[in-house]
Amino acid sequence: MVVSRDVPARLVPNGTRITIKKNAFVNLRQALGGTYTVTVNGNMARIDGTDADAIGQQPLELDFDAAEADGTVRDEDLEKTLKTIYDPEIPVNVVDLGLVYGCDVIRRDNQNVVQVRMTLTAPTCGMGPVLVGDVEDRLAKVPNVDTVEVALVFDPPWSRDMMTEEAQLELGLF
Repeated sequence: MVVSRDVPARLVPNGTRITIKKNAFVNLRQALGGTYTVTVNGNMARIDGTDADAIGQQPLELDFDAAEADGTVRDEDLEKTLKTIYDPEIPVNVVDLGLVYGCDVIRRDNQNVVQVRMTLTAPTCGMGPVLVGDVEDRLAKVPNVDTVEVALVFDPPWSRDMMTEEAQLELGLF
């Protein structure tokens, strides 16, 4: 397929940000959890679902109420957005998978900084940089968010007990 406009993407697995130029030819390899993995010029790259129109797919619409006039970031917008982000290899969102340990908004230099503490299903997960990029990109779209900082932590180590019952049922683990 041919890309209809310049589109931001991230190389897999290192997460380096690139721009796939308009009229570039890409092959769609995977559509999972609101992101699209394509090959372009011999490299694999992920395109966020909010940019899916660039490859002829239905874009993911993030629906928020009007931004708070006082500049407040709503916790429910952060959680709703985090639930649109899926592990690159598991069809469950990062919240229900138990990967998000905390998400806080702090004020720094007159800006709303969202700080996320999260983990991976395994410390050696090669897709970690891509998943971190997904979290940064999606949360940056929440009204009144100025900056997103993601810290990968491995204490406590992730276990399937951290998953919601719904996620365990979805994966046949419950």
